[in-house]
Amino acid sequence: MRIYFFIAAIAGGATFLLTPLIRHLAIEFGAVGEVRARDVHKVPTPRMGGVAMMLGFLVSMCFASQLSLTEGLFHDNLQPVIISIGAVLICLLGVCDDRWDLDWMLKLSGQLIISVFVAWGGLKVVSLPFGSLVATSPSISMAVTAILIVASINAVNFVDGLDGLASGIVAIGGIAFAIYSYIIARNSPSYASMATMIDVALLGICVGFILHNWHPAKLFMGDSGSMLLGYLVTCASIVMTGRLDPTTIHASIYLPVFMPILLPILVLFLPVLDMILAIVRRVSKGQSPMHPDRMHLHHRMLRIGHSVQGAVLILWGWAALISFGSIMILFFEARYVAIGFVIAAILLTVATLYPYARHRIPEIREENAALAAARAMNGRPKHSTDTVAEEDKAPTGGKA
Repeated sequence: MRIYFFIAAIAGGATFLLTPLIRHLAIEFGAVGEVRARDVHKVPTPRMGGVAMMLGFLVSMCFASQLSLTEGLFHDNLQPVIISIGAVLICLLGVCDDRWDLDWMLKLSGQLIISVFVAWGGLKVVSLPFGSLVATSPSISMAVTAILIVASINAVNFVDGLDGLASGIVAIGGIAFAIYSYIIARNSPSYASMATMIDVALLGICVGFILHNWHPAKLFMGDSGSMLLGYLVTCASIVMTGRLDPTTIHASIYLPVFMPILLPILVLFLPVLDMILAIVRRVSKGQSPMHPDRMHLHHRMLRIGHSVQGAVLILWGWAALISFGSIMILFFEARYVAIGFVIAAILLTVATLYPYARHRIPEIREENAALAAARAMNGRPKHSTDTVAEEDKAPTGGKA
């Protein structure tokens, strides 16, 4: 366990130290985000923070390859190399978008090509609840892997709208994921787990970057960072769940057997939810699925009265509830987990709606008072002067 803490610390330290340098390079390179109608920030801010995160990840992998517990994961195994190459490629694609704002079709094509390359290199989902994909068709396995990676990349990209939001959500999911993968690794002769190694490195680069990205941010991660995070969290999921054999692991640990599909969705529930809502919303209006708007979850949080920091912290809370709630059944009885989940959900709901209620309740009271006053005026007996005025207005029936 201490080795994993060390890997996380290396990743976080390297990211933290490299971020100011990358910020300077982003300004020189022209990767500065102009203020757009849908943006929350008020001044142009450099992007490309994902480059520092990518370098922090590579540094941690280099250290991990030399540590006694994890060095065996790099022997006669191309997966770490393939994952690292894919991280560099996806980050470079994001850099191009940070600098030149690529067309969404071009960017999606690049994501798909990189995902297929990674799957072709050996990172594939090889088993699902409805059978072995390798035994059925290697091409189907590659297609499922590529779809999962591309979906996760864009899910994190969609939710990256507030300072520290995406990196915090991914860090929370990384912690939950690391706990689960570490438990699975304890059933093997060696506690070494590539999934856990990737998760703790992912956690480290997120924390190292948040220290520079907390509101008001000095640097944005940009697409180079959001796409990198989505890519890495899915790689960790595929490494672990894609090669699990449910018959060799106790049912209480391998729960449920749909983990190869469910785990990335649970870890990235909020980003995936936001992405689905955005696609449905835009397509229903006849727009492109990538058409920008101000209707994301974080925009809605700001609209009902939350500050940037408050919205981020509450969304972190929802992410933690969903991520950790999915693995608590490994440690506690399901009924206790359900009770705790409901209580936490109620508290988060109150926190989410509090600013809206604080401003809306007085408005409702004023509206009700005005309505009551209007009704009282309508139901009041008419004054004598009103009667006289009406009689004066009445026609006499004679000729002028």
